[in-house]
Amino acid sequence: MATLLDINSNRIRHPEKANKPDTEVLRKPKWIRVKAPTSKGYAETRKIVKDKGLVTVCEEAACPNIGECWEKSHATFMILGEICTRACAFCNVRTGLPDAVDAYEPQKIAEAVVEMKLKHVVITSVDRDDLPDGGAQHFVDVIQAIRGASPVTTIEILTPDFLRKAGATETVIDARPDVFNHNLETVPRLYLKIRPGARYYHSLRLLEKVKERDPAQFTKSGLMVGLGETKPEIMQVMDDMRSAGIDFLTIGQYLQPTRKHAKIDRFVTPDEFKSYETIARAKGFLMVSASPLTRSSYHADSDFAQLRAARESQLGG
Repeated sequence: MATLLDINSNRIRHPEKANKPDTEVLRKPKWIRVKAPTSKGYAETRKIVKDKGLVTVCEEAACPNIGECWEKSHATFMILGEICTRACAFCNVRTGLPDAVDAYEPQKIAEAVVEMKLKHVVITSVDRDDLPDGGAQHFVDVIQAIRGASPVTTIEILTPDFLRKAGATETVIDARPDVFNHNLETVPRLYLKIRPGARYYHSLRLLEKVKERDPAQFTKSGLMVGLGETKPEIMQVMDDMRSAGIDFLTIGQYLQPTRKHAKIDRFVTPDEFKSYETIARAKGFLMVSASPLTRSSYHADSDFAQLRAARESQLGG
């Protein structure tokens, strides 16, 4: 029996210990188990990240796809430190008082992009409510550094909501990333429990604002399922997203990082994910990725190529 990766803790879990009561928060179905990362490509990506002192959401959020993505030299860089000013009930990133912003981080990320030969890169961040602009200018600096070092690389950003930071969203929009992603995460009814520091309609409005200011930018947002939401609620969020002009929807299974985090209500089946994808495409999204292991930046490079092709086909038609 193969060694498996415990995707809730990012630690190697051995089968002989699987019967211990504290091994898993909730027993996972077979469709959501993954092998531990052991490939040469994974090791090479890890070395680049560590040598440059960079942070990735792949590690901080204990992403189940880290082995597959890092084997292909795909990593999602997390800027502005590894400590978040918020404490969302689903997130594995540490909460507390962040360190000072690393002024050399944009250049280090640009160097990593070149070294990893990335055609498409995803940049995300912790929430930095302590900064006057929420870290918006730092996003711009990273985008500009990447473009200066690797003009052919397309750039996708996954931003915080910049709540109560006047002009922050506009600053990032004007840097013209190829994809502007901001996750709604869950349905409005669960916000107080799951995203207590955020506001559903503010997040929705942020994405709508991107389209108003720069219609050419692709917009993207993601949802977690398995938190207690209902199918009609998911349908309504899809409609809200389409009203805001969102191009790309991702839907993935919520996984409980620790016993202190929000509990999993249930594991959504692969067939249900296929149903969500069919419905979302019928509602007009240019691109939909829905599966148990789908995450915001999972297969982001190939998905971007399909997203661009879908728009070209739409315009051509």
